[in-house]
Amino acid sequence: MKIRQCAILVGLFLASVPAQAVDVVLSGGSALTSWEHLRGASQHDKWWANFIRAATIRIDQLKSANPRARIVWVVFRPSYVTRGREDGKDYISLIREDAEKRGVKLIWVDTAQQAADAINNAPRGKDKISSFTYFGHSNRFAFMLDYSNNIMAASKQWIHEKDIARMLRREAFRPDADCRSYGCYTGLSMSAKWKESLGMPLMGNTDSTRYYPVSAGGLPEGAGRWVR
Repeated sequence: MKIRQCAILVGLFLASVPAQAVDVVLSGGSALTSWEHLRGASQHDKWWANFIRAATIRIDQLKSANPRARIVWVVFRPSYVTRGREDGKDYISLIREDAEKRGVKLIWVDTAQQAADAINNAPRGKDKISSFTYFGHSNRFAFMLDYSNNIMAASKQWIHEKDIARMLRREAFRPDADCRSYGCYTGLSMSAKWKESLGMPLMGNTDSTRYYPVSAGGLPEGAGRWVR
């Protein structure tokens, strides 16, 4: 009887705890310089921290708007291991320090499925994802978590628009969640598929996105139109 009463009390307590908003930021991986140099004029991913610095800018914005915000930062680890090895630097420690400095929960992932699981599991109990932001390589159909890292100008880990409904839980998001992609060309197709699959818009650009503003503390700019 005591065990049952305890369980009832716990259930009543959990039911009385208000739902909390959760902000999720996903950083894809950087390319290897050795691959990019072979691409000549088409090379574009030069700075290892494009998707890391952009993420910290977004995190700082979220913290400024709500100092008590619960933020989950999901980072595709393998690319920063290999790029760090190439550059002779410990980028994993630098990213960890960025997360600790800002008091956010850092989740390392090695595959696209792990990234999806981390997004799905970011809310606890009645909590919901109130915002989702992606920084990384993409094309019109997919987030490419690694790109030009294992294979030049190609990806081995991605979240494709056809897999959104299968990989991501609609109920993990608030219906009015602010979802954004700062990857290239997302607005041409994936944004519409995201809304169809999850019920809320995904901001994306119809052309390439440019990361040079992050060095001055700004979010990436789009060469085309931002659409939802």
